[in-house]
This record gives sequence, C-alpha cells and structure tokens, in this order.
Amino acid sequence: MGPGFSYRHLYYFWVVAKEGGMARAAERLGMAVQTVSTQVRELERSLGYALLKPAGRGLVLTDAGLAAMRQAEQIFQLGEQLPAVVHDAVGTPTVRLVVGIADELPKLAVRSLMQPVMQEPHLRLLCLVDEFADLLGDLALHRLDVVLADRAAPPNPNLKVYSHLLCASPISWYAPASLYAAARRGFPQSLAKVPVLLPTTHAAVRARLDQWFEREGIQPHVTGEFEDSALLKTFGAAGMGVFPMASLVHDELTTRYGVKRLGDCAGVEEQFFAIGASRKLLHPLVQKLFPAGG
Repeated sequence: MGPGFSYRHLYYFWVVAKEGGMARAAERLGMAVQTVSTQVRELERSLGYALLKPAGRGLVLTDAGLAAMRQAEQIFQLGEQLPAVVHDAVGTPTVRLVVGIADELPKLAVRSLMQPVMQEPHLRLLCLVDEFADLLGDLALHRLDVVLADRAAPPNPNLKVYSHLLCASPISWYAPASLYAAARRGFPQSLAKVPVLLPTTHAAVRARLDQWFEREGIQPHVTGEFEDSALLKTFGAAGMGVFPMASLVHDELTTRYGVKRLGDCAGVEEQFFAIGASRKLLHPLVQKLFPAGG
C-alpha cells in the first residue's frame, strides 16, 4: 500500500460505491462531483488498481473495488459503533456477550446451554438468530463472540473458525395427551400409525432420525415438517402429532407444553456446539458454557 493511502479517500470511495455513482455520492457528502472524483482517483493511485468502471450511465466495482469495498464496510461499520462502545466503557460496567444462534437449534436447549452465564452480574446479552452459514461469516468478521449450533463448522480454508462440543443429549419421543395412549401401544412401531411431526432436513438431527426409522423398519406417518423447533413443539402440543426432542429440555418441555414422554429414540442424540473465531474461546463468559473439566 502506497504512502499516500488515506482513510478519507477510502470513505469517499465507500460512499460512491454505496450510492452507485459520483453525483449521488457528492450530493450525500455535500461536495462537488469533481472533488469526490479526485479523492477516489487518489485512492486508486495509492492502491495501484482501478476500483470503479463505467457501466451504462453509472459506475460498478471492479474486482479490486469489490475487495476494497468489503474492507471498507468492516472499517466504517466499526467506526459507527465507536460512540456506543465509548459510552459503555465509561458508564455502568457491563460484560457484553454477543451470541449467534443457528435457526434450527431448539430454543429451549439454548436457554439450558446459556444457563451457566445467566447469573453473571452486569451481563449484557445480545442473541441473534440467523442461518448457520451467515452466522459463521459474522463470526469470522468478529461481529459475534460465539455461535451455538447443532453441528460443527464445515472445513473451509477461507473461514478460520473452530468448533467445540458442549454436550450431546439423547433424543426422546413426546406426545400430547390426545395421542399418548395410541402412541404408547406398541411403541416405537406405533409411529407408523399415529401422526408424526419431524424437523426438516435443515436440522442435523433429521438425518439421524431417518436412519433410526430405517433401522427399526418403521415407515412413519409424517403429517408435518418444521424448520423452526418452536413451531414443531407448538403444533405437537396442540395435538397435531408426536415429535422427537432432546432430553436436555425434558423438564421444561413437559411443564410448559403439557406433553408426555413416550420413550427413547435409541441410539440417536442431538449435539450442541459452541463455535469461536479462535482455537481457544477466550471470552470469559464463553468459557463458562463448558461443563466442569470440559
């Protein structure tokens, strides 16, 4: 990078790229078009590459421009957070923990997994639910302290994240009162006769459930599939069907939803992972998520 590189030039380029043209950027910045254009050319000169090229009546990013834009987004997003960070630093002391939660993860399990940190004095917890791949991207950019998921991060040389197994919970079958007697008779073969609700293939445990059905020689009577585990429990409790759930949440599941446990899903368990952006999870609260000696 040349000695003439300037963050002011980068900012003007960032605005031009976001606005899609020099004129709109100049209007947003309250500057002359020629001034903005000159600043962007200075940035291109210092970097040694063209960042923008004409396209119709506007401008688009070159490959170099796309790379510069990704970096600029990170830089200026961090800058926008600066006032809040400074305010927090001089205000009431808080311990901030930003957790990404994979959308397929059972929410009752999340509460159980987070229990070790819930009594932390001055905790400021921010939980964000999103698709697994998007959360890993945010983690790699250090926008999250940790991601909780039902699977380890897939190998990716461009994504330096590390998976840590928190626990594994056996899967059990649960039924609403209206279906319990019929489902209990001849369980688990009864699952071919009573309505069954399942997670979609979005959840890692679905493949294990399908394998279990095959081993047991059961053709389940599936009446619903749900990407959201909270919906699965809600519809199951309302009488739509019996459903599998991690035994980790047994007490809260039976108390809150009024369902009864039918029996084990032998040999099937759901795994819960904490995924961090470093090999060792350095955030002190993340360390507390691990069981003693883990």
